[in-house]
Parts: sequence; C-alpha cells; structure tokens
Amino acid sequence: MRLVSTRLAAMIVKELWAVLRDPRGRIILFVPPLLQLILFSAAATLEVKNVDIGVLNRDTGAASTEFVNQLAGSPNVRRIVALQSSEQLREAINRQQVIGAIVLGESFSRDVAAGRPATVQAIFDGRRSNASQILSGYIGQIAASTGVALKPAAARPSGGVIAVNWFNPNLDYLWFIMPALVVQIGAISALSVSSQSVARERELGSFEQLMVSPLHTWEILAGKLVPPFAAGLINGTLYLLVIPLFFGVPFTGSVLLFYLALIAGLYSVVGIGLAVSAISKTQQQAFLGQFAVTPPLILLSGFASPVDNMPRWLQWIAEANPLKHFNVAMEGLFLKAMPLGTLLQTIFPLLIIGTVMLAVAVYEFRARME
Repeated sequence: MRLVSTRLAAMIVKELWAVLRDPRGRIILFVPPLLQLILFSAAATLEVKNVDIGVLNRDTGAASTEFVNQLAGSPNVRRIVALQSSEQLREAINRQQVIGAIVLGESFSRDVAAGRPATVQAIFDGRRSNASQILSGYIGQIAASTGVALKPAAARPSGGVIAVNWFNPNLDYLWFIMPALVVQIGAISALSVSSQSVARERELGSFEQLMVSPLHTWEILAGKLVPPFAAGLINGTLYLLVIPLFFGVPFTGSVLLFYLALIAGLYSVVGIGLAVSAISKTQQQAFLGQFAVTPPLILLSGFASPVDNMPRWLQWIAEANPLKHFNVAMEGLFLKAMPLGTLLQTIFPLLIIGTVMLAVAVYEFRARME
C-alpha cells in the first residue's frame, strides 16, 4: 500500500509539474476563466436593452406625445429615431438602424380622447426574432401605462393577476446567467486541460516511458486527473467569492454542497477529456476532439435555451450531457438553497457519466499500451 501511494504521489507531482512549469501556462489556467466570467456576464444575455426604436408619428395630439415620451423614458430604449415617411421606416429597418418602429395614426389622440380603442402599429425586424418578441412586450406595457396616465378611471382594470417570481424576484438575468457560467467556463477549462494530457505524452515521446514504468494504468490516469481537478476547484472557489461580492447574485446554499457538486461535475467532465485524449494520437487531434465535443455539451446543457423546449428525442440525449445536470445543481445551490437529498439526485448522473467515460479512457489507454 505504501509503495502504491508513493508511485501515485510521484505521478501526481509529475503531472502538476508538466502543467505548471510554464509561467504562461499558469496564467492561461486561471486568468482567462476570470476574464471570461466578467465578459460573458455582460455579453451572454437575452435581455433587450439599449435599443433604438423608430417612431413615425402622424398625430400631433397630447396622447401621441405622451406615448412617445413614455417610450423614450423606458430604461430599455437608448434612442428614439424620428421618421418622416413609410420609406424612411422601411430603410431604417432594412439597414438595421432600428430594431423596430412605431406608427401612430392621425386619429390616435382623437380616439383616446373619445374613449375609443386607439391603435398603435408596431413593425419589428424579424431577423432578430427573439429580441423583437421581447421588445413587443415592452411596448405593450408602455401602451398600457400610457392609457392609465391619460384615462386613469377608464383604464383601471376591475381585476388582475399578481405575479410573484420565486428565487429571482426581479427577474434579473444575471441571477440566471452567473451560476450557469460557473458550469460552462469551469467545465471547458477542465476539459481543455484533461483532453491534452495523454496526447501530450504521445507527442513528446514520453508515452513509451509510461508503458515500461511500474505504474498501473489506474495510477497513471489518476495522476492525470489531478491537474484539471485542481484548476477547476481553484476557479470554482474564485467564482464562489466573486459572483456574490461583485455581481450581487446571492449564494443561498451550503458551501459544502457546492464543493460536492463541483467535484462531481469536474469528475464527469474530466472523464470525457481523458477519453478524448486517450483516443487521440497527437495534441492536434485532441484539440479537434475537444472542439467537436464542446458545442454539443454547451447547446444541450440548457445554458442558451431550456432543455424542456427541445424535441423529446433531444431531451433524452441531453440526459447524457453532464453539463445539463451540473447546471441544475449550480442554479439550485445559488438561488434555491438546494437540499442534500435533491442535490444527490442531480449528482448521481454526473458520477455515472464520469465513470463510464473513465472506463472508456482506461480501455483506450490499455489498447495503446498493448
């Protein structure tokens, strides 16, 4: 047992030294994930803000002026572009100078004053369908608030629906995106390190030395697990500190359960990386293998769109995606204080996926050794 622990310790030291001996390599392991967290928190959003909207106002009454003022005062609108004709409207949308345009008819103010339904025509750029749908909802709210301001007695509804948003009361998009970025950035960083480990040995000519060493296969692969695990744990700790302190996203769960989920998620992702590396003969092949694996992992994780919105057959495939379960665990720990019993149901698939992929890596590694 002591001999096994000595060999394993030597293998771990070798792998850590191989990854950390290059100063630039150390920087790449830890600085880019932190920068990506900052950049993606602003870039990876489905919110529609700072938009330019065109207005073709054929009415000069008080109601149309109030509507345009309400539109200009919206925090989501950056600029109102005054349009003089239908041709200007068409040209502004064609050139993407505005995402949409509002047309107010000549009788808009008269209809409001007379208590008749007043119509607002909204024209959107269908090339940006998601943003257009969200913007349409904004304009609907502005039209309703304008009606309340102009005709408070008539516009006040007799009943209504009171909406309460659990776990994210203000529907702040950062609260949704930041836990998911812990998964996406942390997993991809660990995958990039692990996918190069065995392929690097082959390309550098040290693979033969491993084959004639007294190390067992499991000892070699266990040593190669340590660097990506270490990098993932360090980056995960940084995220756990940075996200609540600098982005204001609350962490409501247990820190111990956070590390339990982080270890399970890294185990599954590192298993995929080692399987890719064991199959590859060169580092270039490993890089291409990592590139082939990464987009499906991200797209089927629920990061960009909910898995429930996907076709049924694709939802079954997504169950084999570790990032999907990893996302659920991190969002639950950050926003819902996910209890241990529920977390274990999420961790169990991660352990199965990691074990299967490590078995593939062991099989391919032994096949190359023979």
